[in-house]
Amino acid sequence: MKKIIDTFQTLTNLQRVLVLIILGVVVYGASTSLSYSLFSRFISTPSVKEGGTSSLPTATTAFVEDPNEPRTEICPLNGNKHTKKAKEFWEKRRPLAVMIENHTEARPQSGLSSADVVYEAVAEGGITRFMALFYCNLADTQVGPVRSARTYFLDPLAEYDASYAHVGGANTPGPADALSQIIKYGVKDLNQFSIGFPVFWRDYQRLGHSVATEHTMYSTTAKLWEVAAKRGFLATDSAGIRWDKNFKPWTFKDDEQSSSTNKAGGATAKIAVNFWESQPSYRVEWNYDAATNSYKRKNGESHLDLNNKKQLDAKVVIVQFQKESNANDGYPGNVHLLYGTTGTGKALIFQDGNVLEGKWVKTSRTARSKFVDKSGKEVELNRGQIWIQTVPEGSKVSY
Repeated sequence: MKKIIDTFQTLTNLQRVLVLIILGVVVYGASTSLSYSLFSRFISTPSVKEGGTSSLPTATTAFVEDPNEPRTEICPLNGNKHTKKAKEFWEKRRPLAVMIENHTEARPQSGLSSADVVYEAVAEGGITRFMALFYCNLADTQVGPVRSARTYFLDPLAEYDASYAHVGGANTPGPADALSQIIKYGVKDLNQFSIGFPVFWRDYQRLGHSVATEHTMYSTTAKLWEVAAKRGFLATDSAGIRWDKNFKPWTFKDDEQSSSTNKAGGATAKIAVNFWESQPSYRVEWNYDAATNSYKRKNGESHLDLNNKKQLDAKVVIVQFQKESNANDGYPGNVHLLYGTTGTGKALIFQDGNVLEGKWVKTSRTARSKFVDKSGKEVELNRGQIWIQTVPEGSKVSY
């Protein structure tokens, strides 16, 4: 030790400083490695087991309705009938909206089949994105891949005063600045950037093969509702006002019982919805299934839910035509979009194997959207999942 000290004293001042810096870096690196090793013993981090099987959190059942109990209670979002115990359960919370992407590398997604209502519109470049609304389905549902917010989803979101789960969002100053608008509008925000693991996690092997990072973010409805509750986003706010005080449910009806030529495979047996003609990968086909009185979704091939491997289907498909424009906010490629979400416009309502040509009406950003016939009377919708697709004015929809 004395020899080391003597040698150190023979060095110049500059050499002594350099030696001390090097020693400091070595000591810091060693202490960091030791700290991480000890800390990692007390935390669990996501990993992938051999064979590509993910050891990430999985959905668990939060509540199961007794099949023997009568279903007398109406879900306010889509008219589905549930048990009294189910209603007691959902009334303790507010709706939850989750942004789920539809890039071809993200398919099949998780959780869409369990939503009460699904909204679909182009996010950018002709690639559509979903906002799935959860409320009356009581199982803990794995959802993803979760993606970023867009301004025109905030307007239908306002109708439910729902908690909003997303991963960041458009934030270029201007009319498409969704992140600033979330603050301005007082949205009950569940941005992944402020939450992190284990509520959100990335599963790089969800499809059995690697995909780009942006297609890997996951969560579950139970985890999101838990965070919402901790942030005070409960069924009733701090002022004692319930989320649904001003909520106006659509009017609902039972399925048509009488058979028709359309039910046997007539004019509306197949619906083709084009968002952008230049993006055929996002052209949606709905095929009417008379046995279930529902419409089964295809994006080139059957569109499945990864959770249950079932083809997505809807009891009601609504296509609403809105003015699409570029935000011109200086973002590279001018890809941020705007839609004319308020006012009125053409709408096609598909249910019972038939089509009704009507209108959508939304008098203000926060007002409830309505779907009316040519005389202005609100259309009664079948009970079950409702799928609302926003397409640019002039888009080709065949049926």
